Amino acid sequence: MTVTSFRPHLEPDGAARATSTAAELLEVLWGRASTEPVSASQLRVLLILEHHEGINLRTLADSLASTPPSTSRLCDRLRAAGFVERVASPTDRREVRLHLSSRGHAFLADLRTRRQNALQAVLDQMPVAQRAMLLQGLEAFCRAAAAQIGEGAQQGDATQGPGSQTA
Repeated sequence: MTVTSFRPHLEPDGAARATSTAAELLEVLWGRASTEPVSASQLRVLLILEHHEGINLRTLADSLASTPPSTSRLCDRLRAAGFVERVASPTDRREVRLHLSSRGHAFLADLRTRRQNALQAVLDQMPVAQRAMLLQGLEAFCRAAAAQIGEGAQQGDATQGPGSQTA
């Protein structure tokens, strides 16, 4: 892949464009750290489960913008590979809670290490002052994104009325 004249702009749409380009370049770098034996969809499941241990299938399907049957098949494959565990809910035996297995946690830790190594090779080429500015900017971006994602989750929770049932 050839990156042609990447010039970040200071105006807001320039920042969005630069962030989008950086995300695309991250995809390329991360692509070098293979996610085998899981697919991209399965990786998304693992990442969601890591941050929301014990969620049910319907909540996971909603997070993936998928259907419960499709999500169930994804989880079946991950369970067969030893990455996910299904546990009956202690409050409702019809509900299944999803958890990462120790193998799932180990896989994500290894993947992160390989991805960070790929990123470190790029960051090592940057001057120290620019790395510090990048860190400061990324920390601010993460705070803003987390706040926006949190607001979306709270609004989604508000639409679930009392007594709403999940699978």
